[in-house]
Amino acid sequence: MPQLIETPSQNFLSAEPKVTLVNTFAKPFDNAVATARTCYSSKGIITAEQVAGEGLDEEKREERRQKRDELVRSIYKAGHHTTLQHASFQFALENVSRQFIWSFLHSHPFYNSEQVSQRYVTVNPTQMAMPPLERETAKAYLSAIALQTQAYEEFTEALKPLVEREYLARFRHADPQGKKVLTAVQKKSQEVARYVLPVATFAYLYHTVSGLTLLRYWRLCQTFDAPLEQRIVVGKMVEAVLNEAPEYRAILEQPLAFEATAEAQIYEGFHATAATHKAFRQEFDASLGGYISRLVDYSKDGEGMLASAVREVFGMPSSALSDDQAIELALNPAKNKYLGETLNVTTHSKLSRALFHPHYTFRKKISHTGDSQDQRHRMTPASRPILHALTLDEPDYIVPVLLKQDKALERRFAEVMNKSWEAIGKLREMGVSDEFASYLLPNAVAVRFTESADLLNLHHKHAMRLCYNAQEEIWQASVDEAQQIREVHPRIGKWLLPPCSLRAFAGTLPKCPEGDRFCGVVVWKKDLNEYQRVI
Repeated sequence: MPQLIETPSQNFLSAEPKVTLVNTFAKPFDNAVATARTCYSSKGIITAEQVAGEGLDEEKREERRQKRDELVRSIYKAGHHTTLQHASFQFALENVSRQFIWSFLHSHPFYNSEQVSQRYVTVNPTQMAMPPLERETAKAYLSAIALQTQAYEEFTEALKPLVEREYLARFRHADPQGKKVLTAVQKKSQEVARYVLPVATFAYLYHTVSGLTLLRYWRLCQTFDAPLEQRIVVGKMVEAVLNEAPEYRAILEQPLAFEATAEAQIYEGFHATAATHKAFRQEFDASLGGYISRLVDYSKDGEGMLASAVREVFGMPSSALSDDQAIELALNPAKNKYLGETLNVTTHSKLSRALFHPHYTFRKKISHTGDSQDQRHRMTPASRPILHALTLDEPDYIVPVLLKQDKALERRFAEVMNKSWEAIGKLREMGVSDEFASYLLPNAVAVRFTESADLLNLHHKHAMRLCYNAQEEIWQASVDEAQQIREVHPRIGKWLLPPCSLRAFAGTLPKCPEGDRFCGVVVWKKDLNEYQRVI
């Protein structure tokens, strides 16, 4: 096939990213035009086949195509972009870094992804992104990767006795040599060991976006944090679509140059230094007040707003339905049975949509790997940082709870962290850009940001992440959040619970929906203040 997208002048030295367009609409571009024309059609639905002029002679088909492209350009320039959301493109992506996924693919709400899990799948130490470096800098980079991957294997083995102890404390009658125990211990050990791995680690995934999102990807592919990798991968995605539907060229805007992006221009103007970065980190951490996630703003009359919204749904005055009664109707799963279902139907429920109105904002500090879980909750959006603007100057990382149970392992972890930052510093001294040096940042690197949510979507997030099977950091952050909401909105906060507790109140059986993955703790019998876990 002819090349449709210009190849960047640089390329990674590691295995080339592989992009495969797996599924799409039969006529994605013509479908977009058909949806637009249907809005003004007095003859019913306009089809993609009609837009394409199927059945007409070539002259009339060409005339149809010209009118189609004129219409699309017109509505595109006017900002009427919903027509471009109907057609979706499903990609299989391979040999892409965790840094790219965190910074770009999962940094917005309009996508769906299923990627290989570092929690449950053992990482292959050879599968790492290698930026375009010269001989000596490449040697230093690879030396650091070797240190990190060897540490991953070391910690996976060293953590097993700790994990086994905690696991058998939950499952007292389990066979320590049985397959179930051995598998669980392996997975939990590598879940913690992965904190030493670099964000350069490769992943593979299915990733689905609409045509509109793909156009946005292409326009902003050369922004922070990984502009070269983003440009390469998104370029391949766009080329795959153009091979299938070249008509998209009619509205395809070229990418903004990195120097032209707002973030690059503003950051350059700050002339930030290691001292300013350190001052920011200290200021941010002090503002957390000991929390992982601190409530910094909320709807002051959130409970009153919720109660009023419930009354509006049913047309009831406050004299007939009190605030207490209205809040119970919305949040008590014994009354709002939707909250006890596996399928999250709350956005489709008139009653549950009353939960949209109370809002909460949190200031949060978790690791890169923890945030990779947190950001998948796309309806609790956050303003995440330019990573290398905050983290390259000195070791700045999160220590998993399990490692704190063994001082020798904790000291070894600190040693690996220090060596990782030493390697980053060495590369920078050798002239390697911050963009490429950042690939050596470990999964443990701290990410600081502010996150906001309406109650409806926060309730769903907590239902998923207060589960004892959730990733440790996002679980602890959710506990912090639920406890603080209880303090300011007790009638709301008492219903922020894991799925087993919600199902218990709703009378849904089994109480735990995880089946063989049951965590081993009867969480639905515990109060939030009693929640505690190491694995």
